[in-house]
Amino acid sequence: MDPKPKNSIDSLLQESRRFAPSEAFAGASVARPELYSEAKADRLGFWADRARELVDWHTPFTEVLDWSNAPVARWFADGELNVAYNCLDRHVLAGNGDRVAFFWEGEPGDTRTVTYAELTREVKRAANALAALGIGRGDRVAIYLPVIPEAVVAMLAVARLGAIHSVVFGGFSAESLRGRIEDAEAKLVITADGGYRKGKVFPLKPVVDAALEQGGASVEHVLVVRRGENAVGFTEGRDLWWHDTVDAASDEHVAEGFEAENPLFILYTSGTTGKPKGIVHTSGGYLTQVAFTHRNVFDLKPERDVYWCTADVGWVTGHSYVVYGPLANGATQVLYEGTPDTPHPGRWWELIEKYGVTIFYTAPTAIRSFMKIGRQVPDGFDLSSIRLLGSVGEPINPEAWVWYRDVIGAGTAPIVDTWWQTETGGIMISALPGLTTLKPGSAQVPIPGISIDILGEDGTRVDPPHGGLLVVSEPWPSMLRGIWGDPERFRETYWSRFSTPERWRYFAGDGAHVDEDGDIWLLGRVDDVMNVSGHRLSTTEIESTLVSHPIVAEAAVVGASDEQTGQAVVAFVILRAEHADAQTPEEASVALRAHVAQAIGAIARPRQVFVVAELPKTRSGKIMRRLLQDVAEGRDLGDTTTLADTSVMHIITSDVRG
Repeated sequence: MDPKPKNSIDSLLQESRRFAPSEAFAGASVARPELYSEAKADRLGFWADRARELVDWHTPFTEVLDWSNAPVARWFADGELNVAYNCLDRHVLAGNGDRVAFFWEGEPGDTRTVTYAELTREVKRAANALAALGIGRGDRVAIYLPVIPEAVVAMLAVARLGAIHSVVFGGFSAESLRGRIEDAEAKLVITADGGYRKGKVFPLKPVVDAALEQGGASVEHVLVVRRGENAVGFTEGRDLWWHDTVDAASDEHVAEGFEAENPLFILYTSGTTGKPKGIVHTSGGYLTQVAFTHRNVFDLKPERDVYWCTADVGWVTGHSYVVYGPLANGATQVLYEGTPDTPHPGRWWELIEKYGVTIFYTAPTAIRSFMKIGRQVPDGFDLSSIRLLGSVGEPINPEAWVWYRDVIGAGTAPIVDTWWQTETGGIMISALPGLTTLKPGSAQVPIPGISIDILGEDGTRVDPPHGGLLVVSEPWPSMLRGIWGDPERFRETYWSRFSTPERWRYFAGDGAHVDEDGDIWLLGRVDDVMNVSGHRLSTTEIESTLVSHPIVAEAAVVGASDEQTGQAVVAFVILRAEHADAQTPEEASVALRAHVAQAIGAIARPRQVFVVAELPKTRSGKIMRRLLQDVAEGRDLGDTTTLADTSVMHIITSDVRG
């Protein structure tokens, strides 16, 4: 008889390794223990203090939160500020103009070192140039650029004018770009002739041209950065070179104060159904929370740290933890255009050694990719400068967490595993590294001033140690203010599940478990929970179990239709390099199916385990499990255009179907 299945997440909660901060780290910690008690005693007063401490206001605010039109919040609404001034001018005026803002490295190896004074001058020039093109408060500007300094300059110049940027990741198609331009009614598009990726120049301006041929009637000008030396066509009267337009502009520009609720950006995030949602973020509350979390979660000491977040500026992580949070805090950063494996698999470690990176923030997908290659690559570089590591984007498996700490962090660097979303704007759940005893695989605790609950399907609070659905139960400063042009969709998508007329609660769409210590374990999207013979199983739980086996570097699990059980577990795994040739795929499948059954219970034993060379990922590193489900259920593949490498699915299909 099969053993009784364990409760969901039990196998993860058996993780017993704990890592307390060292005395030296704790003694010099930026985060103070009393932050939690201060926030608990007076949550709104806590955020008001942070806003005054971390943000310079043109007009001080007197009102902290207006929640009278819930679920649309107004934070610090009668205050005025300029976001770009907070990221630039005030550091120069404080005597830190010579501090490096960015060590930028292009994929081919070209470099720029940009100080705060230089960045301020460039943003002022760009703001003047954009104003001359008719851009002002409330106008929308689409930005479609690679990770080059001009991308940051463009974002800050738009913000300086009180306009609204909509950054579109450079890997999106012409159709995706057109949809975003038209939805936002962008007046200007800023792009480049091309950018470098995996040793090649990929076109950008031709994609913009194709998008505008299909629509985009609101666009008056296209501003083009020369980056890839691509031959591009120009439409007279519409298209302008950045170097002709911006470089000729004056570097004198006075930053005007705008209301705290002035929209700062629209960022489009794909839903499971329907067109992408244009998430709207405003200025004062957003800047307060991203500055606070960046400083305290990453233990930032701007006068000594070199910080590197590997995210593209086209994603929210790039907005909040490459541009606005770090620059508001006066941080020195590495900014890198290319991929981690070009021109060699140690490229990231080479840059950490070169620039003396002390704080490194990346995604679990990247970490597991490095595990696949083996530690011999990072071991070839001097990573001794690293003192803190971060993880973002999805739950991190305990084994990947420990590998990251041991191999990249020399067995001593704390890891902050951060949970948040495009919609939340800033980090919501994370350890504070000088205060928290770390648990591999657990996001751990809400940030001070953030209220998180785990609810059952009926909306009642789940007490430890149990699982349920994650909600944010009180408004927070960096929260989304709506979906651009669609207030009903905003209410229906995020607020309808658990809200009442007396209390609004934001449903994040994620499952979570709270353990006996009150620490939170993320289970992934609710859509990624399978129902096998009446048992709810988390894909995250099974994937973590697979990755805990010594032969596995990375795993993706989907639920496939099954006549007997309703859904069956199907796993796709990548083997670590040193084990890939040691056994046949059939032998690996047998061993891994047994491993899952032993760790979780027979109910979770995969029906099939497929050994593959790669997994289908978007350019932001997210695994597209929908496509794997197509393979597992024998369907024709759905849309693959958002994949970083569209050939991957053909290879997987060939491996699986023969």
